[in-house]
Amino acid sequence: MERKAIITKAMVDIFSGIGQLRKAFPGKEFTIDGRLVGDIGEVIAAREYDIELYKSQTKDYDGKTSDGKKVQIRATFKDSLTFKAVPDYYLGFKLYENGQHEEIFNGPGKPIFDHYKHRKGIGKKLLSFPNKELKKLSKDIPELERIARR
Repeated sequence: MERKAIITKAMVDIFSGIGQLRKAFPGKEFTIDGRLVGDIGEVIAAREYDIELYKSQTKDYDGKTSDGKKVQIRATFKDSLTFKAVPDYYLGFKLYENGQHEEIFNGPGKPIFDHYKHRKGIGKKLLSFPNKELKKLSKDIPELERIARR
């Protein structure tokens, strides 16, 4: 198959998948040039955790728990997640090409802030932190301080 045909088929497949996601999760855009990965993370969070997503995009927060705590949800295919504001809860996922995902961090945002308080811009601008480190921090979060699973 020539390269042009490969690109054409791949693009058709990608947008077919995006169409399926939009149909299954109305209200999420799944735009390929900016929000696709984040929207996927949000629908995983809403499906698997005690989280109600906000109807529209909200600065620094993506939803809330049933007891009203604000949640920042992050997802990535890379080896780091981003963090900005210190949310009531931070929920981070690593996504994999085979459709699987892994919880990297589940808990209050303050332990992340406290661990990285030496970093310039922490709490003010979007910074990246290694999944490996966030996973270690998450292990120390007591179960009662995590977002409950459905």
